[in-house]
Amino acid sequence: MARKKKGRDISGWLVIDKPAGPTSTAIVNKVRWALDAKKAGHAGTLDPDATGVLAIALGEATKTVPYITDALKAYEFTVRLGQETNTDDAEGEVTATSDLRPTDDAIKAALGQFVGDIMQVPPQFSAVKIDGERAYKRARGGEQMEIAARPLWVEELLLTDRPDADHVTLEMTCGKGGYVRSIARDLGQALGCLGHVTQLRRIWSGPFDAEDGLTLEQVEALARTPELDSHILPLETGLSDLPEVRCTPEGAARLRNGNPGLVIAADVEYGDEAWASLDGRALAVGTYKAGELHPSRVFNT
Repeated sequence: MARKKKGRDISGWLVIDKPAGPTSTAIVNKVRWALDAKKAGHAGTLDPDATGVLAIALGEATKTVPYITDALKAYEFTVRLGQETNTDDAEGEVTATSDLRPTDDAIKAALGQFVGDIMQVPPQFSAVKIDGERAYKRARGGEQMEIAARPLWVEELLLTDRPDADHVTLEMTCGKGGYVRSIARDLGQALGCLGHVTQLRRIWSGPFDAEDGLTLEQVEALARTPELDSHILPLETGLSDLPEVRCTPEGAARLRNGNPGLVIAADVEYGDEAWASLDGRALAVGTYKAGELHPSRVFNT
């Protein structure tokens, strides 16, 4: 018999402005403790040295995590020109150097090849699996791997600052699965000057903004208090990219049991994915077909 998890049954989202240092998992554990929450998870890992938006899903909101990880997100990052490292960031060993320093115009011209549908090779030190094992584990052993390129949608990539000849600050808006370290590495190679990331901040992810996030210090100071609870956003926030359909009372009863239910829909076409609500509360996510929502996820709120 499985042990019953301890903690409160609370559902929703808490946005954290992650500091550099702790892992994403450590942040989740801290938030879960501070809220005495039974269940928590995050919507998109940030490297330990990265900062910015880390959206923590609580309870039933964990079922909406895929819609946040699939959403567009934006990063601000600084690239150190003239050096390539084995990790593609400042934590690694310098493996090659260059005295070339491109002009701002040359950098802007090169950015275009990284916009739109591109193919990107993840860093050697990344969480992708190679023959069932994480790449970073094999890379720590000194192994050099062939990692297959993966598709990435890049909405926008802009040069926003040039603090000095050795550094350039960029802002990228992209879809799911993007590696900023790969962008820095590949841009440096395209320019002939090499490069790696020295600073990375996720400034927004789907509906969540870093400027609205709590710091770890605030979470610790407000732990186990109603004031911390007041910062929890509704579960429905994670569904903002999906159309909403409204249930009839009869339809709501059927959806709660995992069956197709009657809904009232506008601007939704046959086969569209949508979420169903009753009195503004999410009941299920599913596929809209001929006046009914066929649920794929049901929320027990």
